Amino acid sequence: MSSVFSLKGKVALVTGGTRGIGATMATALAEHGADVVLVQRDTTNDSTKLAIEKLGCKAHIITADLSDKEDVSTIVKRTLEVVPTIDILLNCAGIQRRHKAEQFPDNDWDEVIQVNLSTVFRLARDVGAHYLTKQPDSAGVRGKIINVASLLTYQGGITVPAYAASKGGVGQLTKALSNEWASKGINVNAIAPGYINTDMNEALIADPTRSRQILERIPANRWGKPEDFIGPVVFLASNASNYVSGEILVVDGGWMGR
Repeated sequence: MSSVFSLKGKVALVTGGTRGIGATMATALAEHGADVVLVQRDTTNDSTKLAIEKLGCKAHIITADLSDKEDVSTIVKRTLEVVPTIDILLNCAGIQRRHKAEQFPDNDWDEVIQVNLSTVFRLARDVGAHYLTKQPDSAGVRGKIINVASLLTYQGGITVPAYAASKGGVGQLTKALSNEWASKGINVNAIAPGYINTDMNEALIADPTRSRQILERIPANRWGKPEDFIGPVVFLASNASNYVSGEILVVDGGWMGR
């Protein structure tokens, strides 16, 4: 069974890999054999790169501002200048802005939609175009795309209308791309994290009332951890999921089933 989950010889392009869930998932791909290209705003944080290299895999950093569509448009081209191919795209980068809906600033709305949805589309489009130039492997697979959705792909949240809209869009984008590409050997899926103990949720964790309310609803009786995403991302990146496409895998400790 271990060979089904092997990523040996694969190359993964990862956004949002410097911290939290993204760093853990990027390192998990390397633990299963993949070389990794990390898209970062700058090179000051090289902890994930060093962790991957410590595992014996190659790691590269491509710098880009994911809020700048012109910068985003160059990522795949620049990636293919340092690696021979891309086999896995992990769209994990995301930002959060909290305001009451009636006070939500245009600039914050635009930035959240750009980073969380438009950049996900543009990278998936460009990587998908690259995949279509490749010959499928013996299993008929050309490549894997894994987007990061959210519980707010399904729910509206409170004081986060831009984030909810962007993650709802990620869910529908995942299905739309799968509809076009699954027959061509490109699997497109998403992972939807629940309430995870990372810095993006600092405001919720610091609010004793909201934190208690959230914990009381989680059947697993704990907040999630980045380590909870190792299995899901390796599954969706590997041959174990070759007949899985257009799915949103919810990793939430049972929240959505409550």
